[in-house]
Amino acid sequence: MNFFEHQDRARRHTGRLVLLMALAVISLIALTSLSLALIWHFYGESESRRSLTPILNPSLIGTVAVVVIGVVLVGSLYKRVQLNAGGKVVAESLGGRLINLSPQDFYEKRLLNVVEEMALASGTPVPSVYVLEDDSINAFAAGLSPKDAVIGVTQGAMSLLDRDELQGVIAHEFSHIYNGDMRLNMRLIALLHGILLIGLIGSWVLRSDTGSSRRSSSSNDNKGELFKLAVGLTLLILGYAGTFFGNLIKAAVSRQREFLADASAVQFTRNPDSIGGALKKIGGHAAGSQLRAANAAEFSHLYFGAGIKSALDGMFATHPPLAERIRRIEPGWDGQFPQVKRSSRNPEDLVAAPSQPARPGKPQEAFAGAAVAQSIAAIGDPGLAHLQEAQLTLQALPDALVQAAHDKEAAQALVYGLLLDAVDVLQQQQLDLLRPHLQPALAERLDALRAPLREVPQGQRLALIDLAIPALKQLGKEEFAAMKRGMAVLIRADDRVELLEWTLLRIVERNVEGLRSVAGKYRLEALAEEVSLLLSFLARAGQGDPKLAGQAFAYGCAELAFVVPAFKSDGDLKALEAALQRLTGLLPLQKPQLLKAMARCIGHDGQVTAAEAELMRAVADILDCPMPPLLTEIHS
Repeated sequence: MNFFEHQDRARRHTGRLVLLMALAVISLIALTSLSLALIWHFYGESESRRSLTPILNPSLIGTVAVVVIGVVLVGSLYKRVQLNAGGKVVAESLGGRLINLSPQDFYEKRLLNVVEEMALASGTPVPSVYVLEDDSINAFAAGLSPKDAVIGVTQGAMSLLDRDELQGVIAHEFSHIYNGDMRLNMRLIALLHGILLIGLIGSWVLRSDTGSSRRSSSSNDNKGELFKLAVGLTLLILGYAGTFFGNLIKAAVSRQREFLADASAVQFTRNPDSIGGALKKIGGHAAGSQLRAANAAEFSHLYFGAGIKSALDGMFATHPPLAERIRRIEPGWDGQFPQVKRSSRNPEDLVAAPSQPARPGKPQEAFAGAAVAQSIAAIGDPGLAHLQEAQLTLQALPDALVQAAHDKEAAQALVYGLLLDAVDVLQQQQLDLLRPHLQPALAERLDALRAPLREVPQGQRLALIDLAIPALKQLGKEEFAAMKRGMAVLIRADDRVELLEWTLLRIVERNVEGLRSVAGKYRLEALAEEVSLLLSFLARAGQGDPKLAGQAFAYGCAELAFVVPAFKSDGDLKALEAALQRLTGLLPLQKPQLLKAMARCIGHDGQVTAAEAELMRAVADILDCPMPPLLTEIHS
C-alpha cells in the first residue's frame, strides 16, 4: 500500500472513527441529559411544580442536552486550540527539550543525524527533535501534519539503543507521520478531553459540596445538598464512563497502526534487526517503556512502546503485546530478552557510512525519466537506496553549511545565500538591494557562506532548506516576516521571478508558519483549468523556446484521461498560487496522476536535469506530496 492509498484509507478510517466516537458522545449526552432531568424533577423542583410537570419533560431534557453538548464542545475546542500549535505542545508537556540547534553530547548528535537522514530520504523537512529526560526506552511522533511534526525520544532510547536500533525506532515514527496517524491521534486527544470534562465537572461539584464547612439541618438545605450530590455523582460516573469507552476505541485503533508502523520501518531500513532489536531491549530493560511524565497517560497512543501501565491493560492497551510485535518482525525469535547496557560511543556512528560506493566527484547533472517515476512511487514509502542517498548528501555538504542550518541566525543567511544568482554581476545587484534590510551580524554571516554555497551542486538546495527548517521555526513572527521580505527582495532583484525561487519561498513559508493543508475533496478533472496552469508553468520553466514548451505541455497532458485547457504562454504567480492551493485539495488517490503528468512534462526530451528534478520536488512539496531524492541507478 503506497502513500496515497494510506492517505485515502486514513481518510476513510477517520470518517468511521469519527462516526463511532460521535455515536458514543450522543449516547453519553442522551444518558447525561436524561439523568440530570430526572434529578432536577425529584430534587430541584418544588412539590407544587413537580405535580404539574411530567417526569420526562422534553423541554427540560433538551435544555440539559444543549448544556452538555456545549461542555463537550468547549472542552474539545479548548484542547484543540492548545494542540493547534503542533507537536511541540505534546513534547513540551512531557518535559521535552529541543536539540536541533544545540545537541549537547554524542548521543544527541547521533539522534539528530539519524532523524536528518530519514527526513532527507523521505523528502520531508527535518522535524523538531525533543529529548525526554527519562530512563525508559520510548519515542513518539506528534503534530497535525508533517509541517508541524515533532519527534520525541527518551534519554534511555538514545543511550541504550545502538545506531541501527535507533534508526528502526525513528523509521517507525516517520511511518506515523506519513500515514496520517498523527492528525487522527491529536483529534482523539481533543475529543476525549471534551468527554473527560463532564467527569471533571462532576468531581468539582462533589468536592465543593463535601468541602462546605457549614451544614444546616433544615429540609430545604438537605434537599439542596442531595441535589448537588446527585448531580455531581451523575456527571462523575457518566463522564468517566464516556472516557472509558472512548479510550477503548482509541486503544483498538492504535494497536493496528503500531503493526503497520513496525512493518514500514522494516521496509524503510531493510533491517528487521533494527526495530526488532529495539523492541527486545524494551523487554530486557528494567524501566521498559514506561514514562514517568505526569501527562504520559493523556498521550498514551502516541508512543513507540506502551508508555503507561493500567490494571485493564488488555482492554486499554494502546500497543500490541511486545512479544507479538517482535514475532511479526522475526518469526523465529526464541523469546529471550537481552541484557541491556549503555551503547558505546563510536565516533563513526555520528554519520553512517552508506553501503554503496561514494558519489563520483562530478555532481549528477541529469536523471533518466524512470528515476522521477520511481521517486513518485516511493512517496511515503522510501527504501534503503533513498536512505543511502540521504547519507551521501549529508556527507557531501560543506560543514560550514550544515552548521549554519543548525543556527537560528545563520539559517536565515543560508536561505538568502541559496537565492543568490550564480552570475557575479547579478549576485552583487541582489546583495546591494538586500543589505539595507539586514542587521550587520546577519550580513556578515551571509558573506561567510557565499564561498561554500558555490560548492553546492544543483539539486541540493531543497536538502539545505529541509535541514534549516527547525532553526527557522525558532524565529519570532516579526523576525520571520522580515526574512520573507528579504527573500522577496532577492527573488525580484532581476525584475523577473523564477518558478523555483518562488517555490522555495513558499516551502519555507508553509513549513515555518505551519500553514494547514486543504482537506481532499476534488477529483482531478474538476480542476482541469488549474492543471493546465501548473503544467504550463512547468513547461515554460524547463524550456526557453515557446514551441518546445508547448510540446512539453502536450506531452504531460497525454498522461491525463481528460481534456486539459490549452497551453498558457504567460501567467502570473498569484494565479499559480491559487491553482496550487486548490490542487492540494485533490482526493489522495487523484494526486499520483497529476504527479505523473508533471514528470512527463519536465522529462519530455528523455531526461530530467538536476534543476528540473529540484523544481519537480519543490512543486510536489507544495502539493503535500513529499518526493524522496531521485536515484542515479534505477532500483526494482
